[in-house]
Order: sequence, then structure tokens, then C-alpha cells
Amino acid sequence: MTGKTAHDTRRYDLVAPRWGDKMRALGYYDGYLGFLTAAGPRPDPQQSVIDIGAGTAAFSEAWVAVHGPPRNLTLLDPSREMLDRGLAALRAHGVDPIPVQALLGDHAAPPVDVVLAAHVIEHCPDPLVALGQMRDLLRPGGRLYLVVSKPHWCNAIIWLQWRHRTFQQEEIVDLLHKAGFDVEQIHDFPAGPPSRTSRGIVAVSRH
Repeated sequence: MTGKTAHDTRRYDLVAPRWGDKMRALGYYDGYLGFLTAAGPRPDPQQSVIDIGAGTAAFSEAWVAVHGPPRNLTLLDPSREMLDRGLAALRAHGVDPIPVQALLGDHAAPPVDVVLAAHVIEHCPDPLVALGQMRDLLRPGGRLYLVVSKPHWCNAIIWLQWRHRTFQQEEIVDLLHKAGFDVEQIHDFPAGPPSRTSRGIVAVSRH
């Protein structure tokens, strides 16, 4: 979420109390479960995971539900309110993540095995730079589990509030390649709002 402003962060703080329930009601948590279940073999439980733009941690919750708790889990988000709710949700599952209140480009840490990023790059000033920053967080051969907005009239409605981008499939695949990833899998969400607004991609870091 590089390039976000203090004003943007305040907006996320304001919507945080209702965000998790809204995402579940719209089917995004179930969509993440389906995506991660379909995304290849079960990862090693000793892997380290970071959730970029974690929000209320629905994507991380789904990861834990499908793959179990990782060796360590970091939640990165500029909104303290979002992080607090994400921490509470994961602690209810017996997982104690590391909260980092920061933007993507401001966070430096040892390389991890897995980056989770749901609806992040469409809010960044330069999506290619953001993908490169995600790659830099990964060890060589590490995996990025990306959920990204795609063109649909539903996203036109969402744009009125959040002014986000959408990406055609060939466009996002090209950006991932330029950022140093090989695309391993593309996932089409089968039902509900996620099927109209989103696309899931698993990509492997070459660097």
C-alpha cells in the first residue's frame, strides 16, 4: 500500500469496525478459503508468512483455516484500527501474529516464504513498484498469493468510494512477470461478489 496518505489511513480507521463482517457477508472470506484450498500442495507449516494490507486479516484467517498456523505471521497495514481487529480475529484461533503499522514500501524484514496480498496493488500509485516490493520481501522461490480486482460493473460502483484500479488478466500477468515472478496458477472465484470483482493468482519469485 505504498503511497497511501494520512487521509486514506483515517478512512480505513473509520470503516474498520464494520469491515470484517462486511467482507464475510459479501463472501470474500469464503472466496479466500476456496482460493487457498485450490492453490496447490499444502505448504510446510514452518513457513513464514506476511499479509500485506492485511485489513481485518480475513486472508490470514483463511490461510490458518486451510493450512494451519505458520511458523510466524506478520500483519502489515497502515491502519491501527484494522490491525487491532485482525489481531483479535487471529488470536481467537490461537495465533499470535506480529502487527506492523506501516506501508508496504516502508517495511524492511528478513525474507519470508509467503506473501499474502488481497486487493492491495490496485490502490498503489505504481502497481509494478508495489509488486517489486512484495518480491523483495520473499526468498527466492517464495510464493505470492495475490487477489486483484478485475473489470466489472461492480467494481465501477466500488471505484466511486475507493478510486481503485482494475486489471485485465493479461495485464496483471505481464506486471508480475516484469516484477520478477512466474505465474503458477490463476483462480476464478466461482460465486458471489468475488466472482465478479476479483481474480486470484499464485506467483513464484524468481529472485
